[in-house]
Amino acid sequence: MNLRIQLVAILLLISVTVSLSQTKMTVIQEASLSIKGEKVGIWEGKDVFHYTLENGNMQVEMTNFGGIISRIFVPDKNGKLENVVLALEEIPDYFTKNGPYLGAAVGRYANRIGEASFTLDGETFRITKNNGENTLHGGAKGFGVKVWSPEVYKNDNAVGVKMTYLSVDGEEGFPGNLMTTLWMELTSSNELKLRFESTTDKKTVVNLTNHSYFNLNGINGDVRDHELQIFADAITPGESGQIPSGEIKSIAGTPFDFQTPKNLGAQLDALGEGFDHNYVTKRANSSELKKIAIVKHSESGRVMSVFSTAPGVQLYTANGFNGFAGADGKIYEKHWALCLEPEGWPDSPNKPSFPSTSLAPGEKYVHEIAYVFDTEY
Repeated sequence: MNLRIQLVAILLLISVTVSLSQTKMTVIQEASLSIKGEKVGIWEGKDVFHYTLENGNMQVEMTNFGGIISRIFVPDKNGKLENVVLALEEIPDYFTKNGPYLGAAVGRYANRIGEASFTLDGETFRITKNNGENTLHGGAKGFGVKVWSPEVYKNDNAVGVKMTYLSVDGEEGFPGNLMTTLWMELTSSNELKLRFESTTDKKTVVNLTNHSYFNLNGINGDVRDHELQIFADAITPGESGQIPSGEIKSIAGTPFDFQTPKNLGAQLDALGEGFDHNYVTKRANSSELKKIAIVKHSESGRVMSVFSTAPGVQLYTANGFNGFAGADGKIYEKHWALCLEPEGWPDSPNKPSFPSTSLAPGEKYVHEIAYVFDTEY
C-alpha cells in the first residue's frame, strides 16, 4: 500500500512539474509581482520616492519626481538581466542633471510649440520659451521636474504607482488648472503600461508622453545595430526650429521609411544626420491602442513593441549626446539610444489641420502607452 501511495505521489509530482514547465513564465510572474518604495530625497519641500516593480522576470524602477522611469531590467535570450534605458546614477541626480529628459513624463505639451504661443477662442497665450524662440516639452519647468503625489497599488496581474499632479492656471503660461493622473504599472506579461488622464477648468492644450531612451543591448554601445519598424507612412516635416510646416509628407522609399524593418545604422547613414521627426501613426485622434513600433536587437535577442492611442510618435536618436555622464560609470555618446515618444503632433495648437490637442472643461484627455518586452532566438 505504501509503495502504491508513493507511486501515485510521484506521478502527481511529475504531472504538476510538466504543467508548471509549460506555463512557467505566467506562474512565476503571477507569484512574484511585487513593489517596494523608499524615500530618497526632498525636492521643493515634497518627499521623493524610488520604486522598484518586479514580476519575476523583469524589473522596473521609477520615481514620483518627474514621473520618471529610471531603469528597466530585461533579460536577453540567455536570461541575462540588463538595464535597457539611459539613466542617472541616483534619483536625486535627476533634480538638476536631467537636461535630456531621461525617462521623464513630459508636459503640459510634449514636443514643440512654435514661437512659444498659441490662440484659443480668440485669446493668445504666451508661454515660456526654452528652445530658441519655441517651447519644448512644456517649458522651463515642465512636468518632468515636478514632484507628483504617489500611491502604490497591486492587483491580480500588475503592480504600479498612481501619481497625480495639479498644474495651476498660468504655469509656464498655459491656461487652466490642469489635473493629471498618471498610472505606471508592470504586468505579469512583461508589459510596462502608462495611462495619462487630464481634466481642466479652462480651455487649454495638453499633450503628454514618456521620454525614455532605449538601448536594447544593455547600453554597451550605440544603437546602430538595432532593427526598427514604425507603422507609419508619413511624417510632418519641420522647418526652422523643427516646427512643422503643416505638410503631411509620404516617406515611401526615403531614409525615413521604417514601414518594413530596417537597420537603424543604415538609415542614419542614408539620412546623413540623426532622426528627430514626428511619424504619423494615425490621421485623426481615436482611443484605439495601436501597435506603432517594434525594436529588435539580434545579438541579445531582446524585442520591444510599442503601443499608443496617440496620433503620432517622435523618433529621436540621441543626436545631442557627447560625453554625457550616465549611470554605472557609462559615458553616453551620440546615437547611444533611441526615443519613441508617442504623442500628439508638434505645434498642433497652431496647425488647425492637425489632430487637435485642445481640452475643454467637462472633457477628459486620455493617453495610453504600452511597452511590451520579449526575446527572439
